[in-house]
Amino acid sequence: MLPLHYQLSPTCLFIHITIRCAIATMSDITIKPINPDSKRELDNFIFFAWTIYEGNPYWVPPLLMDIRKTLNPRKNSFFQNAQMQLYIAERNGKTIGRIAAIKNDLHNQTHHDKAGFFGFFECINDQAVANALLDTAKAWLTERGMDTMIGPANPSINHEFGLLIEGFDDSPRIMMPYNPEYYIQLLENYGLSIAKKLLAFKIEQEHVLDNPKFVRIANAVRQRSGITVRSANFKDLKNEVSLIKEIYNAAWRDPQFGGYNWGAIPLTDAEMDELAATIKPLANPEMIIFGSVGDKTIGFALCIPDFNYILKQMNGRLFPFNFLKLFTQRKKIEWARIIILGILPEYQGRGYDAVLYHEVVTRSRQFGIKYGEASWILEDNLPMVRAAQEVMSGTVYKKYAAYSVKW
Repeated sequence: MLPLHYQLSPTCLFIHITIRCAIATMSDITIKPINPDSKRELDNFIFFAWTIYEGNPYWVPPLLMDIRKTLNPRKNSFFQNAQMQLYIAERNGKTIGRIAAIKNDLHNQTHHDKAGFFGFFECINDQAVANALLDTAKAWLTERGMDTMIGPANPSINHEFGLLIEGFDDSPRIMMPYNPEYYIQLLENYGLSIAKKLLAFKIEQEHVLDNPKFVRIANAVRQRSGITVRSANFKDLKNEVSLIKEIYNAAWRDPQFGGYNWGAIPLTDAEMDELAATIKPLANPEMIIFGSVGDKTIGFALCIPDFNYILKQMNGRLFPFNFLKLFTQRKKIEWARIIILGILPEYQGRGYDAVLYHEVVTRSRQFGIKYGEASWILEDNLPMVRAAQEVMSGTVYKKYAAYSVKW
């Protein structure tokens, strides 16, 4: 039997949560839904993050134009198959927290479950405020038939995903999340537990290319299979994106069960187009590569310079002059992130990943890249973990977690 406030109408729920929190904390916590069509309300939701991270030297402010698009159901194709409601928490008229409740129909169709998500979570260090926000997201999901809540998802596993649980003394690489360490206690004290741990590996270029085992495997696979590697062709971006989508959606299937690996959902055509549009201005086509055996494209690697090094200086604003830094400071970037490396299932386990990794690292060196992050990798994906550690000489330097609660 669900607690009473999970069965109330939205209006009654709003009042009930306010009263519940007020009783719990002897203060007035109010939860308010955000109208995404109201610039004032949406900006209040967005800019609250600046309050949380004020003075934090590691946080990278999101570009305002990007976060506004992400949160706009009319501009983000993710919402063709999903719904989302944004909320803020206030005390005495001051914003003290925020959250999004997300129903991802594509996830539920793929995994045959009733899991909803929470995301874009930011909160002062106050358990009562966190409880109120999470209660609100849980109630919204319950009303829509969900029985589980997973997160943080901003807004899905194909975007920024997970909570940083180790590695707080370093800025995130591009398209990776960052959060205060106390969020761990806020989520766990609420009753959320870790569903999966997600690993980020630091790869040092010199260690990789000096690793005789890695070089030997890559060369042996090249000679045995005749695999060829080419750069992405941005002049034919539509077909390149189509290839990536085809391989990605096939590579993340779990052959044992016929479905997708944990949490993975297929990328739609519209999402791939948006991803390409986002990445293209930042990407170096020499670092996005495809591997082919004969006439068959069997895998790809998507590696992006860590533009967070530059975005960190912009405070969320690209214009009027900050965009110039994308050109003037590009050569100062020393990190890159391997976002995706996918191999068609029938070609997995043959060493082709070593060839693609070797190629990416070799090419990155030409552009002044010294370090790479391979992220994220499921902690229990043992073949990928072993490849990152033993073949790539990588070390786990950050850990993230997906949290969940079932009711």
